[in-house]
Amino acid sequence: MSGPNTDFDPVEVTDVKPEAVDAAREAALAAIAGAADLDQLKQVRLAHAGDRSPLALANREIGALPPAARKEAGQRVGRARGEVNQALAARQAELEVEHEERMLVEETVDVTLPTDRLPQGSRHPITLMSEHIADLFVGLGWEVAEGPVVEAEWLNFDALNLGPDHPARTMQDTFWTEPAENHVVLRTHTSPVQARTMLTREPPIYVICPGRVFRTDEYDATHSPMFHQVEGLVVDRGITMAHLKGTLDHVAEQLFGEGISTRFRPSYFPFTEPSAEVDLRCFVCRGAEPAVASCRTCRGEGWIEWGGCGVVNPRVLTACGVDSDTYTGFAFGMGIDRAFMFHSGAASMRDFFEGDVRYSSAFGTEL
Repeated sequence: MSGPNTDFDPVEVTDVKPEAVDAAREAALAAIAGAADLDQLKQVRLAHAGDRSPLALANREIGALPPAARKEAGQRVGRARGEVNQALAARQAELEVEHEERMLVEETVDVTLPTDRLPQGSRHPITLMSEHIADLFVGLGWEVAEGPVVEAEWLNFDALNLGPDHPARTMQDTFWTEPAENHVVLRTHTSPVQARTMLTREPPIYVICPGRVFRTDEYDATHSPMFHQVEGLVVDRGITMAHLKGTLDHVAEQLFGEGISTRFRPSYFPFTEPSAEVDLRCFVCRGAEPAVASCRTCRGEGWIEWGGCGVVNPRVLTACGVDSDTYTGFAFGMGIDRAFMFHSGAASMRDFFEGDVRYSSAFGTEL
């Protein structure tokens, strides 16, 4: 009785037959030669040298052959895969050279040619906001008044009923110029423009005063030693708080959308009497429940602090040469930077002053 045949067991494995391996190799070489660019060659590589390619699958089938047939089949498949990989590498090198030569031709730039292309600039968003607010009041028939940022102490404080002992006059709040005996400061508000206007004009007066102001504040996300204010002044016969409320309601609606109103909270300012803090109806949640409870803009209050206002103090009118028995008036002030942050959603005031042109470009030419 003879034993089993261990030299050869005729197992049919189609993928590793010589004719199948040769056909897979020839197909791969033809595809490689026909690849016109690097992208096509990448697809050929996946199809003919990837894990699911015919030669890769044939290599896996070698283990199914009897021991005597494995060596020959492995050599046959290995030679075929080697030829394919060599062809891929050679074609890769050829196509890379062609790609670089084509780029040199197609992307050539003559740097000696003149150009009329200039970087497109953009105006600073704070300037745009200042002019936008001023335009609202010009539309109401008001005028724009301006004044110097380096101001006399009397105009910055005394004319506005801020006495010699008022805490705002100390070094902790005010930038004083040297020598001190000149009594000159960097203006802490734009109210001196109102004083100058009353000193040089006869009522009726309707002016808006935007501009830079300076205080010794810390420089952080919501404060700066230099910032921008806009103040309004009306001096005429029969002016009351009702006129002030109507004016601010109109401006709030124009700036922040229809239905946005204001409210007054009693306060104290030396240059107005009576005085009030102005709150703005939250333009995000609009003060409506239940949205107001989770509103990040007003922090659940439904209102946002906006500025200060009041009826012009008769002492200020008298100091500026206006007959306080004949005329009354109102005044208000608010931060332009803060208004812009409300309007645009800007997160940090520091972005306004760091000079990055990309920040201004993001807002273009219109708010």
